[in-house]
Parts: sequence; C-alpha cells; structure tokens
Amino acid sequence: MHVKSTLSERDICTKYITPAISKAGWDIQTQIREEVTFTAGRIIVRGKLHSRGTKKRADYVLYLKPNLPLAVIEAKDNKHSVGAGMQQAQSYADALEVPFVFSSNGDGFVFHDRTGLAPQVEQNLTLDQFPSPETLWQLYCEWKGLSTPESQKTVSTPYFDDGSGKTPRYYQLNAINRTIEAIAKGQDRILLVMATGTGKTYTAFQIIWRLWKSKTKKRILFLADRNILVDQTRTNDFKPFGAAMTKIEKRQANKAFEIYLSLYQAVTGTEEEKNIYKQFSPDFFDLVVIDECHRGSAAEDSAWRDILDYFSGATHIGLTATPKETKDVSNLKYFGDPVYSYSLKQGIDDGFLAPYKVIRIDIDKDLQGWRPSKGQADKQGQVIEDRIYNQKDFDKSLVLESRTELVAQKVTEYLTATDPFAKTIVFCENIDHAERMRQALVNLNPERVKENRKYIMRITGDEAEGKAELDNFIDPASRYPVIATTSKLMTTGVDAQTCKLVVLDQRIQSMTEFKQIIGRGTRINEDYGKFWFAIMDFKKATELFADPAFDGDPVQIYAPGEGQTPVPPDEEEAGQGPGASDTDLPSFEHETDGGEGEEGEKPIKYVIGNEVTVSVVAERVQYYGPDGKLITESLKDYTRKAVRKEFASLSDFLLRWNKADKKQALIEELESQGLLLGALADEVSKKQGKVFDPFDLICHVAFDQPPLTRAERAAQVKKKDVFAKYGDKARAVLDALLDKYADAGIESVEDIQILRLDPFSQIGTAPELIGAFGGKAEYLSALQMLENELYG
Repeated sequence: MHVKSTLSERDICTKYITPAISKAGWDIQTQIREEVTFTAGRIIVRGKLHSRGTKKRADYVLYLKPNLPLAVIEAKDNKHSVGAGMQQAQSYADALEVPFVFSSNGDGFVFHDRTGLAPQVEQNLTLDQFPSPETLWQLYCEWKGLSTPESQKTVSTPYFDDGSGKTPRYYQLNAINRTIEAIAKGQDRILLVMATGTGKTYTAFQIIWRLWKSKTKKRILFLADRNILVDQTRTNDFKPFGAAMTKIEKRQANKAFEIYLSLYQAVTGTEEEKNIYKQFSPDFFDLVVIDECHRGSAAEDSAWRDILDYFSGATHIGLTATPKETKDVSNLKYFGDPVYSYSLKQGIDDGFLAPYKVIRIDIDKDLQGWRPSKGQADKQGQVIEDRIYNQKDFDKSLVLESRTELVAQKVTEYLTATDPFAKTIVFCENIDHAERMRQALVNLNPERVKENRKYIMRITGDEAEGKAELDNFIDPASRYPVIATTSKLMTTGVDAQTCKLVVLDQRIQSMTEFKQIIGRGTRINEDYGKFWFAIMDFKKATELFADPAFDGDPVQIYAPGEGQTPVPPDEEEAGQGPGASDTDLPSFEHETDGGEGEEGEKPIKYVIGNEVTVSVVAERVQYYGPDGKLITESLKDYTRKAVRKEFASLSDFLLRWNKADKKQALIEELESQGLLLGALADEVSKKQGKVFDPFDLICHVAFDQPPLTRAERAAQVKKKDVFAKYGDKARAVLDALLDKYADAGIESVEDIQILRLDPFSQIGTAPELIGAFGGKAEYLSALQMLENELYG
C-alpha cells in the first residue's frame, strides 16, 4: 500500500485527480488534456546563439469541445496543501481565458469560480464532488449571455481539424472564441488586433469555418488588397473550403458559391459597370471579413466605403496588426473596440515572435545638415539652391552619393561579420534611392554578385524583374536574392520568415507604417535558424519604439460629427505623403522617385558626388528589454540595476550561486528575467580583450569585483591539486572538465553527456568514466566540488 505523501506529482494525477475528473463525466479522450504546453518559451539571445525561456504548461485543461476550454487544474504532490496551486492555475486561466480554476493535491479540490455566479468565489470540494461538463457549460453560457440554443450551437461548433496536428495556438483560439461569441450575441462590427506574424489569416479561416459550419453565416466575402494575398489565402489557409469557395474576378459574378475571396480593386471602380459587387444584392453576404483593415484600397473613389456601405446589413470583421487612429480616420469608431488584441510584446514574451536588437547609426550630415558653397553645382551642372539641407531632404530633393555608399558599407560590414547570406531588406526613401543603394551594395560585394547576380536585387513596384524575385526572397528554401532594396513594395504583406536584418534608411513618421516594417522581421523559422533579427537604423526611425502607441492598446482620437460614418479609407496619416500599395495593384503605378510637385512635375533633385564626405558620428546597439521597450542606457548600468534589484548584496548573490545545483540553471533564470549576459559578455570582452564567465560578469559589473577569465579560474584550480584523492582516470576527467570550462564555459561542464565526446571518449567510455568515481552520485559530487573550487 503506497503512502500518498511519498508519491510524485505525476502519480497524484494518475491515481487521484484523473479518476475523479473522469468519474464526474469528463471524457478522457476528447475533453481532458494533461500537461498542456501553450507558449513556446521566450527566445533569449546570447551573442550569435539563443536559448528558450520556460514554457507555460498547465497540468490539466478541460474542454467541452476542442475549441472550448472551460477549466484549468493545477496539480501538486501531497506534501503541498490542496490549494497550493491556485495562484499558478489562475495565471494560466488568465492566458487561456477560462472561467473555472481548480487546484488539487490528491485529497480534494479547491474550486475558484471567476464568473461570479457560484454561491462562493472559492470552495473546497471532495474528490467525488468535481463538477460535470454539463454543470460548467451551463454556468459558462449564463456567464457569456448565451441564452438561446442557436447562440450556444454557434459557440460550441468545433474548429477545423484535419488531423495533421495543426490547431490554433492559445491566443488564436481566444481571438476565434471572442469573435464567435460576439456574433452569437448579435454584434455586427468586430475588430481583431493581432501583431504581424501571429496568424491573422489562419485565425480568420477558423472563424469563418465555424460560422459557416454552424450555418450562422451562409455566404461570406473575404476582402484583401493584394492579389498575392488572395491567392495565398485561397491555396493555403482557406483550402479546406474546397468547391464551396471562389475568387471574384473583374466582370464576373457567379452566385453559386458560399465563400468568396476578392481584391478591393476587383469589385470596385469609377465606372458603374466595373462595380461588380453591385451585381450581388445588398443582402447576399451575411459576413464580410476585411484583411488589413487599417489600409483599404488606394483608389480615390473610397472603395472601402462603397463596399462596406453596400453590404452594411452583413456582419463586418476587421483584421489588422495596426489599427489606424488619426484625426481623420478611425478603425475603432467603425468597428468598435477590439474584441481581442495580441501584441508584439505578448508574442515575443510567449516565444511565438522574434525579439530584436537595434543598431542605431548617426551620420554627421544628417545631424548637422549640409549647405552648398556659393554657386556650387551638382553632377548635372545644376546650381544648388543655397540653404541648409538635412535628413528631410536627403535622397528626396538632394542626394549625397557618399552617404549612400556609407550606408551600404555599414550593411556589408554587418553581414560579413555575422552571416553574408542573412536575408536583408533595405527600406529606402523612393525607387531612385533603392536603385542607387542596390548599385552601392553591388560594388561592395563583387564576389557575392559574381557567384549569383541576384545576390542583391531592387524589388520595387515599377520593375518587373525585381518584383518577379519577391517570391524567391520570401521563400526560406531559396538562397537568392539575399539583399532586397525597396521603397514601399515590401512594407506590408511580405511573409519574410527568414529576414534577419531590416535596414531603415527611410524617414518614417507614421506609426502604422513603422509597425508594418518592423513586422517584416518578427517571424520565427526554426528550420532555417531564424530566431531573432536586427534593425539597422540610419534615420532615427526607431525613436518610435519609445512612443507609447508602438505596442500599446489602440486609443480612439477621432470623434465624428453628427451623421458622419468614418471608415478606414485611403487617406494617409497626418504628416505623411501618399503611400503606395503592393503587388500588382494599380496604386503601384504611383510609386515615384520622390513625389510629385505642382502640376505633376517632379521636384528638383540635386546629386552631389564624393567631393562631399560623410562620416559616422555615433553608433550604438540597443536591446529588447523584458518590459517590451528598448534598453537605452548602457548595458553595464542596466545589468547593475537588474542584478541589484534581484540581489541586495554580493553576499546574497554568492549564497544563491553556491546553493544552485546547476549554475547554468541560475544563469538561464536570470536571462529569462531580462539579464542580457550574452550581449554584456560581447561588450566587456571587446573592451578588455578577454572572455569572462557569467559569474565574473555579474560580480564585476554589479558589485565592482575584479573579474577573472575562465582560463584564469581553471588554472587556479589546477594549481591547488585538489583532486589528489581520486584515481588517475578520475583525475584525467576532472582536468579535461577544467579545460572544457576554460574553453566553453560552465554549461558544457554540467551536461553529463559531455563524457561521450572528445577528449573524454579517448580516456574511456562514459560508463567507465563514471565508474572511475564510484558511480553517478559520486561523479556529480566531484563535479560539485570542482564548481566550488572554481568559484570559491
């Protein structure tokens, strides 16, 4: 007979908790999921390497159906109290948006009801009192206001699952369920805000699938503003709709389908006969989903207003990463507050989006300005207007060729030092600037271009060959092009999963555009080693990171007058010139070399040769901090503050360090809390020319202790001859461990698998080496002694 207090947490689950849940009527195959991991673990960058932080994992999640989580249970072993896991369970319930929370140690349950409908917020239950699925579903429906059989059927209809293993991530399921519930309760204008790279189209598919399958919505129109996006949607995420789906082409209105995909431009036009949407009756569609709803069409006839007003009786769902809020344009006024938001910061914290570092480079002429000498002419012989030219003018009304070459040089230096084949997008002011940047990069990379002329390509809306390479650039399996110079074409709608460097040589003042551009690098592709990315900023664009609007909740700032119905149309944001749209759209014909002056004439543009020199005034690297903001102070100051917040004194840190069974585990814990030890090591090593252990970095930077290198620490231990009590083979292993520590650090030493590698394999097999110490426990004890000597 087992003693409950001696059982592990997993045994408590198997012997007590699972049987109690099952006895209450929960189906173990379809309704009970154990050890549900729902985040990927934040990516922690260590120099050129990376690791993952702790993943969030719930011991149990209970579902009415796969799409509908109702409860979270946190289990503890019997040495803990029955309610010991409650606070942890509540944090998981917050993320998963479930109303019922349980904690158990195998003796019974503590039940926390977040709906407010139960007689008590928390109550103790015996193992036999666990509530049934029907009980919790009834409370859930009452809590959500789902009072009719129709609304309950809509909400409980499962999402699409083809058995491939691809199911919605937790935040996608939250977005889907929030939208479905809003529609079930009669809401007809809905906004979803999800950061770039978080799967808005897949989320939209699952929403449409459930509404379609439940027959809540029978005919659906999905609108996008890029042909490539419509085609990708049709062949990828929306493929399960099969024969029920069609793409609307111009002058074609086949009414025999149920799911319609369309470009704005395919259903609108200035001529009445081009307005194909009017071939459908106003009540034909009962759901319209608008992708990238902050943008709308670039046509001057307000295609947004025409289409949405015509189908005003339908439910409208807007999808965007960047809701547009200006004095003239308001997503929030049209759609209402978002029913769900998932931000870039949340995506990075969860490990679903890539973190970034910013390399800020300031050029002298950008900061100080430049003024021509009296009568000075440019390369075309034009006398340059006498005034001070600054960053607003460069590459628009005036070109400094030496500046272009300097930017190209810094980009080349970075790629050469990191990865010459890292996919890179260089955002330029206009097409002319993108072409000059391409030329400068080609001249600085002759060997790469000789290997393949497509190493560097200009991909802009005016040039067919460059646009033809867009698919190759975003295809992870395609090596070329590596560097793309562009203006507006690649700002949005480019799923560049392996983009590792985003270069900003474009003056950006629109928060919407800035978010979209940063989104080009936020996707993760583990198969191709893309876990983080760098932003190289030459035009102070990354100052927008400090704006609260960058990753905060959208705030409505436009209050319309009586009778006005603002929609997200084509107007540019305040202070911005006309934006260009994307692939194969008419609006791309308007992407010009720098804007047009009065009566359609281009503004005068001066081109200055290398007689005017430029130089870098300042260069610094900024890192993404744990609070979602860039760390603007020095890494040393930041580390000192962060460590001293955790440890009041050097003694506190040493006590924690020495008590840690595995030093690497403590290092990873500190890194997961935002300590940038990899970046700090690079900075300190660069200045002192030595490689230091994380222990020494922390003691030196936070507590002003003189640091020792790993080699110096290893040498000190060898001098002490502290291994005399061991036999020859064991001493050889310990000496090799010290050498490995000096070379690679404490992480490799603490991994017992190292005994299978050289030089250990030359001394003996792993079992033989462990046996030389007397067994595994004795080997680990010797390793602990070695660490104590290293850090004593």
